[in-house]
Amino acid sequence: MAKKHTVNPQFRELDGVGKVTVIDATNTAAGRLGTIVVKRLLNGEEVHLVNAEKATISGTMDAVMARYNFKRTVGTRRKGPYYPRMPHMMLKRTMRGMLNYQELSSHRDAYKRLKAHIGVPDELADHTAIVEEKALSNAYRRVAIGEISKRLGAKF
Repeated sequence: MAKKHTVNPQFRELDGVGKVTVIDATNTAAGRLGTIVVKRLLNGEEVHLVNAEKATISGTMDAVMARYNFKRTVGTRRKGPYYPRMPHMMLKRTMRGMLNYQELSSHRDAYKRLKAHIGVPDELADHTAIVEEKALSNAYRRVAIGEISKRLGAKF
């Protein structure tokens, strides 16, 4: 029996590929944005996150860098875990942590429907991006994921 997907009025058609939702990650808290995006993914939507480098993590620069440096140095080079340096992949990895993708095939399929982009790609330029008001960051101390990436050595 085919799985029925719910129809959301915020869907956009993208080159005949299917229904997608475009979300702008500018000035959003990565964790809050993640909870909203994961719910959409589990409902069967394909989600494109644009401006991933402008999403934020709350905390001082020193505290955030200590946390991300640890994530990059834990484990071994041969066996991992391998943590990305590019901002769109860091944001995507944050969303992956909210899915049980190793045990549930529905969560693996949901993770495959998530696309994150640095800036706004040409194929999404004519689509209006949704700004999630609930995910906007109001933290006094926050660091952009793009800044963390540059300090980890990413070139974008």
